[in-house]
Amino acid sequence: MRTAGEYLERLRALRDNVYLGGELVKRDDPRLMPGINVVAETFNYAAGEEYRGLLTAVSHLTGKTINRFCHIHQSAEDLLKKQEMTRFLCTRTGGCIQRCMGTDALNALSVITKEMDIRIGTDYYERFLNYLKYFQENDLVGNCAQTDVKGDRSRRPHEQADPDLYLRVVEKREDGIVVRGAKAHNTIAPYADEIIVVPTRLMTDKDSDYAVAFAIPADTENVYLVTRATNPRPRRHLKVKEYGSADSMTIFDNVFVPRERVFMCGEFSFAGPLALLFALFHRHSYTGCKPAATDVIMGFSALVAEYNGVEKAPHVRDKLADLVAVAELVYGTGIAAAVKSKQYASGTYVPDPVYCNVARYHAGVNVYREYDILADLAGGLPATLPPEEDFFNPVTRPFLEKYIMRNPAVSAENQHRCFRALSDMLCSSHAGVMQVAGVHGGGSPIMEKIAIMGQYDIKARKNIAKRLAGIEE
Repeated sequence: MRTAGEYLERLRALRDNVYLGGELVKRDDPRLMPGINVVAETFNYAAGEEYRGLLTAVSHLTGKTINRFCHIHQSAEDLLKKQEMTRFLCTRTGGCIQRCMGTDALNALSVITKEMDIRIGTDYYERFLNYLKYFQENDLVGNCAQTDVKGDRSRRPHEQADPDLYLRVVEKREDGIVVRGAKAHNTIAPYADEIIVVPTRLMTDKDSDYAVAFAIPADTENVYLVTRATNPRPRRHLKVKEYGSADSMTIFDNVFVPRERVFMCGEFSFAGPLALLFALFHRHSYTGCKPAATDVIMGFSALVAEYNGVEKAPHVRDKLADLVAVAELVYGTGIAAAVKSKQYASGTYVPDPVYCNVARYHAGVNVYREYDILADLAGGLPATLPPEEDFFNPVTRPFLEKYIMRNPAVSAENQHRCFRALSDMLCSSHAGVMQVAGVHGGGSPIMEKIAIMGQYDIKARKNIAKRLAGIEE
């Protein structure tokens, strides 16, 4: 397994193809470092003996100990460990751990490549296993590039005025394929080792050029990562470790993909199942990260109530109970999804789709309610807090330290630190991105509803009603 330092050194060695703020930048650009700090923790904690078994797993291919983010789930216990690991790490970094995207893509590919080999006689699973071994042995970080830019949403891929609005194969060669198009919302891509591409939707026979899955190094020629970095405001005095994220629009401008890295090419009937399966695994990951996000909001809600001297007030305890209910409902439903998982031909365990989607739905629809609770308990100061520098100006510092005081048992500095963090959580550009991502990441609530109704046995419930009402078929 790699160290965080080795991860960063590999990033520095990649070809420059990240664009940020109109510039071509290095991967260790200061604006990307908060996101890199998040991923670095997946290496740091995995190195600790006390976390062995939680952040590590045993490869079913080599028998070696590997980072769990490189693992293919071999049991319900693996799914439970992944969920527990995700919640643990997200509470340490204050939000999305990001590395789960690659894990979820690998697990989805492990299932679908095997299914294609069984049903239509391809050799994709063997290719995938060779790639997986390379991925595990190098302890790589993967981005899953799934969402196409889509153009006119009322039209299928082959019906678009511009055929490149969904990623497609433009040339097939003996040694590989050439692809063109773009993928959006690619969290972690600017500091990932690999870009793993999967389809975004169901396909028809006329969409076969768009039914493509593959993996390439993130610095592959003709790949452009046009990036937005999302970070809390930098600190000059009240230093804390900075954690953030970055997303790219990943542009493929006639990119060559070697044959051994192609895992689907034209098999349109498997495009939809692969798209849905990645989403399913990713929604199960959300049953770890979303409770962690609520843990962070809950912690700050309780802390600011304590500092304001109202922590025992009934309305405060009522709001905290609401946060507990959401966090543990989502987490508990994720546990049920793992316990009810099923093993597929590849040996991979797939979580229960209804439980996964129910969990992700409740996480998504409660995001703004959670921030509403935090804003209510924090009051207006996060929005009007004077800049950090004024707390260290010799003229204004004594006044600000005097008038920020609430609970006399808590120092002025700690009260300042609390409200500085609350300002980042509620009133910054980073806060806005996190709220929207909380709703739409991994699929919007409407998509979870569609998945639930597509999987749930309503007919069986109607039969219950008929039996109780004495209605005979």
